[in-house]
Amino acid sequence: MSKKLGNRDVDLTQSSVSRRRFLQSTAWMSSAVALGAGSWLIPARWSHAAGPIKLGIATDITGMMGYAGNSHVHVANWLAEEINAGGGINGRPLEVHIEDTATNDQTAVAVVRKLTQKENVDVIIGGIMSSTRNAIKDVIIERGKTLYVYPEVYEGGACQPYLYCTGPVPSQQIDPFIPWLIENGGPRFAFPAANYSWPQITNKYARNVVEQSGGEVVFEEYYPLDQMDYGSTINTIMKENIDVVFITLIPPGLPGFITGLHEAGFTKRGGRLACVYYDENMTQVNPAEEFEGMASCLDYYRAIGEQGWDAESARIMNEYEKRFGSDHLFSAGAGSSGMYRAIKLLEVAMTEAGSVDRDDVAAALDHASIDKGPGGPAKMVPGTNHCAMNMYIAVAKNGSYEIAAKSDGLATPRECA
Repeated sequence: MSKKLGNRDVDLTQSSVSRRRFLQSTAWMSSAVALGAGSWLIPARWSHAAGPIKLGIATDITGMMGYAGNSHVHVANWLAEEINAGGGINGRPLEVHIEDTATNDQTAVAVVRKLTQKENVDVIIGGIMSSTRNAIKDVIIERGKTLYVYPEVYEGGACQPYLYCTGPVPSQQIDPFIPWLIENGGPRFAFPAANYSWPQITNKYARNVVEQSGGEVVFEEYYPLDQMDYGSTINTIMKENIDVVFITLIPPGLPGFITGLHEAGFTKRGGRLACVYYDENMTQVNPAEEFEGMASCLDYYRAIGEQGWDAESARIMNEYEKRFGSDHLFSAGAGSSGMYRAIKLLEVAMTEAGSVDRDDVAAALDHASIDKGPGGPAKMVPGTNHCAMNMYIAVAKNGSYEIAAKSDGLATPRECA
């Protein structure tokens, strides 16, 4: 199945970004040193007696999630360049080590082992799917004795020393989102879901909030990640007069599911689509009319800058697109905002620690904060290893998002305390 994503055609049933195409379309590759298949180094342009600070990026440059991983690499190299231009961290430059995890957990394990044991990086940021995080976290933390930052929207519960999370969790997304959906959609929910940990745990949390808010989950079903036929599910949604379809499916099956609902007349009869990771990348997978009215709740949308909610968000978006164009969009669902936060919070923590010693940096990262970032300021909540941030509810209109609501201050993650 080929769909248009950004300015490129994407095969959602196979590898979404080939290595060859990545090499052809990535501006920073001119300054990169290829270390082998799927491995690159962006060396520091100046030296320090203590050597560079080694930043390891392990992400899905190729594979099903390549549209997200490519934006991760763009953000990491952009911020490393900016930090180095400002004198580095405590006088030491950043050196970026990039590994392609290829949307494959076994590959991810192998490359983070390389980053920790061969390259001796000081910190690793990456992993996209929850299964990848779970596969690599002990390899990084326990065996590699290295700090690990996970930048994605995820289901919560990653409570382990030396593992820090800079994307939103269910309490930040779902607590405000479900009451809004009931008010702006209705009380009868369907939960069609992919069969892995993120949808399972997210839906468990969401069901409780639906019921506490006076709604009802009429049905909850789980499907293989590569399922393409959802005719029976769509028939049930229409027959049961579902008000809100709360989607935790992922590509490759997601585009066909949305098309099927549209053709069945779900939104035409007043139904509401909802998905907590739907962002600017995803709005380009289906024609605009098929996801019109899709509601989402995330920490960043480009509309935050365009509609005047936050000036720094506009600057970040404009600078990113000036550098990298729109092939791989800066978006929250893809984890770009979490990657940005991760690097800036690490800069603050390493500056305070005065070293890259894991314990020293972890102690400083526990309370690190930034005044500006995508979506606004952010801060780590002490004792939780998770990040407080602004949250926004947005609705798709004519193929893009408009902000409908904003959290009252930074939304605090209820995790790990």
